[in-house]
Amino acid sequence: MGSARVAGITGPQLLARTEALADALDSGAAQLDPAAAGRARQVVDKVRARTGLTGDHTVVALAGATGSGKSSLFNAVVGSAVATIGARRPTTSTPSAAVWGEQDANALLDWLDVATRYAVPAGSPRPAVGSLEGLVLLDLPDFDSRETSHRAEAERVLDLVDVFVWVTDPQKYADARLHDDYVAALATHASVTLVVLNHADRLTPTEAEQCAADLRRLLTMDGLAEVRVVVTSAATGAGVEELRGRLANAVAGRNAARSRLAADLTSATNALAGDVADRESGVSAKTRDGLVDALARAAGIPTVVSAVDRDYRHQAVERTGWPFTRWVRSLRPRPLRRLRLGDDTATSVTEADVRSVVGRSSLPSPSPAARAAVDLASRRLGEEVADGLPVRWSDAVHDAASPDGRDLADALDQGVVGTSVRAPAPFWWGVAGGLQLLLAATAFVGLLWLVLLSALGWLHLPQPSTPSWGPLPVPFLLLVGGLLAGVLLALLSRLLAGVGARRRASLIERRLRKAVSAVAQDRVLGPVGVVLARHEATRQALGRAKG
Repeated sequence: MGSARVAGITGPQLLARTEALADALDSGAAQLDPAAAGRARQVVDKVRARTGLTGDHTVVALAGATGSGKSSLFNAVVGSAVATIGARRPTTSTPSAAVWGEQDANALLDWLDVATRYAVPAGSPRPAVGSLEGLVLLDLPDFDSRETSHRAEAERVLDLVDVFVWVTDPQKYADARLHDDYVAALATHASVTLVVLNHADRLTPTEAEQCAADLRRLLTMDGLAEVRVVVTSAATGAGVEELRGRLANAVAGRNAARSRLAADLTSATNALAGDVADRESGVSAKTRDGLVDALARAAGIPTVVSAVDRDYRHQAVERTGWPFTRWVRSLRPRPLRRLRLGDDTATSVTEADVRSVVGRSSLPSPSPAARAAVDLASRRLGEEVADGLPVRWSDAVHDAASPDGRDLADALDQGVVGTSVRAPAPFWWGVAGGLQLLLAATAFVGLLWLVLLSALGWLHLPQPSTPSWGPLPVPFLLLVGGLLAGVLLALLSRLLAGVGARRRASLIERRLRKAVSAVAQDRVLGPVGVVLARHEATRQALGRAKG
């Protein structure tokens, strides 16, 4: 045989590589080349089927072109005329099998779909060293036959055997079909490949050596520099004993089947290697923040935050303003209620909770500029993550990063209405409101006192003594002082309300951005992460499948 690139592989190792390739096919799915993935799936199925067969046989196929003498060589190795020989036209239309040893090979031949079977008797020629016990030798139809069915049958069986013996002759050893379509295509199978230059009796010893040397040169160009070339003549028996010895070596190792299957796994894995990258790119914090910013604008968060600011000021003035003008403020609708986001109830299930499930906010639809910003942020994210990935994976990333616009808008709206925009009323509201009521009551007492004094004077009734503070009577001080202090307190409350409104708006903005971040994770980052996880799983599985 040739170099032992995959020799010595154990059954568990072979099955582990097979399952790894199956995992890669499952995780890679549509992102793998369909033709290569289909071939790999066939290899997985073949390995499972071949390793599931009982017995310890080695299947060797004699394959070659018309006139190469495969059937004659087959008979020479067996030691009797088993296969029909044709001088000019191919006579082998279906494979024939010769089986050495008493172990039952019927299940294996059924799997190979080889109907013509011959049990080699115990007295047949044996190699000088070693044994052919367990050998299943196949004589295949010509791979260059004019009959399409013959070529198809040869290729079908070649896909299933353990060892290839390419039989050629001095006239066709340089044939491009042999080298390009078969030998070079199976360069990864050098450890289970043997080449035979037959019909050596037609050449002088010097010519035979020259042909063999040129054939080895061509094999080196095919990538099989270490493959052995055996020169034979089925007519004279020259080289047949060496060929038997080589076949005995293949049988003795009991590893040819696993080596062939491992080579198939290597070939299938190599064909898929270009469908995955060496690594995956994550999403940078800058890109993630850019996406959340764009979604926040599209969700109308600036509008909500502005409404929260104005709503806080509205409530602050309503609770701490001058009592004589508060009723005017109460006639104005609260900004958050205009957006169907405000709620003052304290029940366990609020109106906002219901809206988060079945309702909608009254926020305006995203503007064209906001939608364009979301599209741009999504494309940037897709480009960043897809950098270095093969085309199919790149397309999958871009698709995952670009969800349906209407679904995304609905998710953002639900995220907004499901976020509480309420917070406990500040303590100072109650203090300021109480002081305002006290000052209003003071002014009202002063007013009533002055009215009472005026009424007594108008009726010319005796007036009680009125206390004074300096030159000013106390009733006047109560009235004017209560009014002025109330106005000053209202102005101070407005200043404090401005500070509180900004803090409240900042708090709600953080809540809303958190909700938008959750939508971004669910609708964009999550799906992109799934694609990357599948790519990573596929890449790692292919690495395990390579062994």
